Amino acid sequence: MRTILITGSGGSGRTTIAAATALAAAREGTRTLVLSADRTDTLGAALGTATGPEPAQVAPGLTAWRPDAAAGFRDDLTAFQERATGVLDLLGAARLDAEEVTPLPGAEELSFLRALRDAALSERFDLLVVDLPPVPGALALLSLPEELRRYLRRLLPPERQAARALRPVLGRLTGVPMPSEWLYETAARWETELAAVEAVLADRDTVVRLVAEPGPAGADAVRTAALGLALRGLRPDVLVANRVLPERAAEGWPTGLVAQQRKALEEWQESYDVRPVHHLGHDPRGTDDLTALPVPGVNGAPSTVEWPVTDRLADDGVLVWRIPLPGAVREDLDLVRRGDELVVTAGRFRRVVRLPSVLRRCTVDGAALREGELSIRFAPDPDLWPRTR
Repeated sequence: MRTILITGSGGSGRTTIAAATALAAAREGTRTLVLSADRTDTLGAALGTATGPEPAQVAPGLTAWRPDAAAGFRDDLTAFQERATGVLDLLGAARLDAEEVTPLPGAEELSFLRALRDAALSERFDLLVVDLPPVPGALALLSLPEELRRYLRRLLPPERQAARALRPVLGRLTGVPMPSEWLYETAARWETELAAVEAVLADRDTVVRLVAEPGPAGADAVRTAALGLALRGLRPDVLVANRVLPERAAEGWPTGLVAQQRKALEEWQESYDVRPVHHLGHDPRGTDDLTALPVPGVNGAPSTVEWPVTDRLADDGVLVWRIPLPGAVREDLDLVRRGDELVVTAGRFRRVVRLPSVLRRCTVDGAALREGELSIRFAPDPDLWPRTR
């Protein structure tokens, strides 16, 4: 299955583009599912058919789904209470009924990621079109699986499960049931689920697509998105320039607005594969309007970007890790080495990445940012590097 993740600036019409992209693919005979993260039914408004918590066919070959985060959270909490019965009884804790549960912060994101994983692994569809939140929320959502897995490994390292055989003995000695078993089982289950989501996001058949309206606000959103995606090793496959006005002023559009759009388009075309989508003169509603939008189809180019390590030991005595960071500013860039991890901060974004194995035996020798690429130099640590005679 191919997956298209669509995001953009707020009010750019990303949901409309997602719906039009899914509809166009379905009309070409591709079994398509469009998945939305919006609380309100903006997807249904664009399609002209209401969407909800259960996948429903809205057109031939096209299924729409808007997962219910509250229901998913209630199910997870109920399952957790069942697994933790012994501990809850020991503490004298009262269980929560499903009817009184409301989602906690972050529950919607986790519920949506689970739905994305289930949809991507389904054999019912050939294409998954995902209507993500606007750029800031989308970038936070895409980083969540990696961050949560890192937290789990730090707080509940898998190697500690080696003492599992001692827990029943400790329980009998203390007279208190040990909760470690179900705790580690829960952590292992979360690890498996998060790894599956991360695999979908990192798959070469998954692409990220940006939607923006040409202009100052759209340009700012594109720059922000490009840097945030680059820090996650991603880049957009295409940039959809939405609501592009006709060039002729005779059409009744303000001349200044047309010129503003042309300037933004020219700048974008220097760095991106730009696909203009013309303005219909009204908000698209229903399949007829969506069909009139010339949205780009499935692109074969992957969104993943390699971070190569260049061997310059013979010439300069260093290894160089090259990280593309288009739009990064030197003053807003920060690097911190912590053991086998590198904390990279670029503007408002931060990512903790594990060093490639060859660099873990090195010390940081310096870094430079040139033409949108961060080059980090590593010198071999004499105490860790293999010696040659």
